[in-house]
Amino acid sequence: MYLMQSQTQYLINKQPFVLECGEVLPSVTIAYHTYGTLNAAGTNVVWVCHALTANANASDWWKGLVGNDALINEQDYFIVCANIIGSCYGSTGPLTENPNTGDPYYSSFPAVTIRDMVKAHIILREALGIHSIALLMGGSMGGYQVLEWALHEPSRIQKLFLIATSSTESTWGVAIHTAQRLAIEADPTWNTMDANAGAAGLKAARAIGMLTYRNYSIFKEVQTDLDVEKIDGYKVSSYINYQGDKLVNRFNAYSYWLLTKSMDSHHLSRGRGMDVAQVLKSITIPTLVIGIKSDILCPLEEQRFLAAHLSNAQLVEIDSSYGHDGFIIEAKQITSHLAPFLK
Repeated sequence: MYLMQSQTQYLINKQPFVLECGEVLPSVTIAYHTYGTLNAAGTNVVWVCHALTANANASDWWKGLVGNDALINEQDYFIVCANIIGSCYGSTGPLTENPNTGDPYYSSFPAVTIRDMVKAHIILREALGIHSIALLMGGSMGGYQVLEWALHEPSRIQKLFLIATSSTESTWGVAIHTAQRLAIEADPTWNTMDANAGAAGLKAARAIGMLTYRNYSIFKEVQTDLDVEKIDGYKVSSYINYQGDKLVNRFNAYSYWLLTKSMDSHHLSRGRGMDVAQVLKSITIPTLVIGIKSDILCPLEEQRFLAAHLSNAQLVEIDSSYGHDGFIIEAKQITSHLAPFLK
């Protein structure tokens, strides 16, 4: 039995961890949160996979959907969320000490893929004594992990929930990430072997990201200046600067650079000898797919493709002014569709 935890926990796996790229980490640390209690039958597990800059505290960043008084709550479920490797929130990543040098890895940290992240999740699942996952859920990059995990351990997962995600990283997504990495690389402090290296570049990368997380309509609605006499100091400029500073204060450029690369490599058919449609067809787990009509980062066509080719999926398309960010904002709408799917 595992009781609700309010603080980050750590699993240290001292076995060599072989990455998909072929390099080996001597060990891995996995930071994670759990909420609630695993029931005697082990049938009440909800595993939440997080997106690019989130952390293991799912009740903090998926408010209204995970946590007290939410659909995914600790009274009904044993909830697990693990920080992905390569991140800067406690799991092994670029800021971790390299045992071969005694210094942090920084830019020498090896490439990681979504499959590597799922491999770490499975190590944690085994350590927690979890044999079955009632619901595996994730949005955006979290959905990438859900899909990969469904292919690795289909018999252990009872239901899937995917939102604002896709079976492969799109050319559009790779282009955006490349632009963001160029911003980081243009920072003169980048690769100076310092934890704060690339901070100004990270701020610019976040600014680029905000243009894709939201959309024209929401910027126009919320950030338009009413003072027609202005020639500088626009409201939206302050907003973009604020969002950039906020990320710099909580995240790290090395992790951001690395994790956008891992998103670029997301492709379910890699190494499986089938095209993406065939790979998706092999997933027979009941799946709820939600797409957001205003999402310009991972458009509806991606979720429609998932639903069309997964063997047992239903698709819901929701309205939101918030674009891609709707997946963490529209908790009420999501709940209205996820609740009946769970029952």
